[in-house]
Amino acid sequence: MKFRLFLFLISAFTILSCSSKKEEPSVELKGAEDVVEKIEESKPSVTRDLDAILKDGKLKVSTTYSGTSYFLYKGQPMGFEYELLQRFAEHLGVDFEIVVANDINNLISNLNTGRVDLMAHGLTITRERQRMVSFSDYIYLAHQVLVQKKPDNWRQMKLHEIEKDLLQDAIELDGKKVSVREKTAYSMRLKHLSREIGGKVMIDTLDGTLTTDEIIKMVVDGQIKYTVADNNIASIVASYYPILDVSTPVSFSQRIGWATRLNSPELLKELNSWLTAFKKEVDYYVIYDKYFEDKRDFRRRVKSDFYSVNTNSISIYDDLIKSKSVHLDWDWRLVSALIYQESQFDIKAKSWAGAGGLMQMMPATAKEMGVSNRFDPIDNITGGTKYLRKLWERFDSIPDPEQRIKFTMASYNCGYGHVLDAQRMADERNLDRLMWDDNVEEMILALSLRKNYTKPNIRYGYVRGMEPFTYVDQIFERYNHYKQFINE
Repeated sequence: MKFRLFLFLISAFTILSCSSKKEEPSVELKGAEDVVEKIEESKPSVTRDLDAILKDGKLKVSTTYSGTSYFLYKGQPMGFEYELLQRFAEHLGVDFEIVVANDINNLISNLNTGRVDLMAHGLTITRERQRMVSFSDYIYLAHQVLVQKKPDNWRQMKLHEIEKDLLQDAIELDGKKVSVREKTAYSMRLKHLSREIGGKVMIDTLDGTLTTDEIIKMVVDGQIKYTVADNNIASIVASYYPILDVSTPVSFSQRIGWATRLNSPELLKELNSWLTAFKKEVDYYVIYDKYFEDKRDFRRRVKSDFYSVNTNSISIYDDLIKSKSVHLDWDWRLVSALIYQESQFDIKAKSWAGAGGLMQMMPATAKEMGVSNRFDPIDNITGGTKYLRKLWERFDSIPDPEQRIKFTMASYNCGYGHVLDAQRMADERNLDRLMWDDNVEEMILALSLRKNYTKPNIRYGYVRGMEPFTYVDQIFERYNHYKQFINE
């Protein structure tokens, strides 16, 4: 019934709009968990296209922090946008850096002011936005739905009784208050809807820092009565809150895409080329299902104490890591990133080489550090951080604290002697022996080659250089994610 009424309303409005040429009201229906409804036309204030990104080796991206786009779960960064960005950056052969837009209304300004190169967030493709940014081909289709709460005793009620208590058609929003973020496509759609029904939908504007997940939770908690969300987001969140009804549509299907600056045509061309190919791969559908269709996995995340959308925790060992990081004088989140790299917080983890526990201590190192049980979390983290401190003190000639940490981590991974060999090679090649980045890290890679590790001045021989190289790189990448999500 509600779909017939909805379609009748759309058809009537279409006929009326076509019959008048003097005033053609925009019937562009907007949606997505996204930004700006209608702001003054803006132009890019910087010029930076694909060639500059490839030269720098880094793609800067703006997205939002939410339970579908980008979040932290059990120490691992995740999200639909995040996983697609990983693959696009790999396609380009560059690293990527995420700048979180704490206020959703800042996404376009982040892009046009040059803070980022790409806006990787589900934006509805509209004519208004096309005057400000260049959209990619659509990534997926979505439509907006009304999010409302069933009666508290809905489980004891019959279906027709529940439906009687709910709004069944968008036309019933006349005179009702709907809470949405200001300057969003949701807000614009409600304004269009008011004109279409010849009535008034009262819009209660919410702060731009709220995520769609948080706003939907406000409906659950009774703080607001109605909101609007994209059907894929609303459906996955409602799977955890069965008291929600998300079956009433309020818009047509819409194309959802990413965006580049108007003056970045080569980046846009490359993005579209990659998207066309990637959407034909199974991997794309696996990722989409993971975040928008897999309701069981979503419920598992929401229930977890280590889901950053709900908590400020990385692992069950946070307090222990904080206390043991003090004598190291390192950020505990950095130590957590190292521990995740070693064991993914699995106290029972063992390596093929005999390392064990959270910090993957070798038996000889554990004995040296006074660790009696490597598989006891307190013993393991106490001994591991103590060993890190010992290595750290050996690099007291390195003035830059971050570089010193990287030398320490590399030594923890492959051995202090191999790092000294890499420094000797750096001296030979007129590189800076006190800089890990782009200097000694290149020499640690070079020690994988026989022509290098067999030289007379190389004392510790062969090292699988890619391991310490990626070890340090991945820990700092993860640490940057942790800083985004977890307050110090």
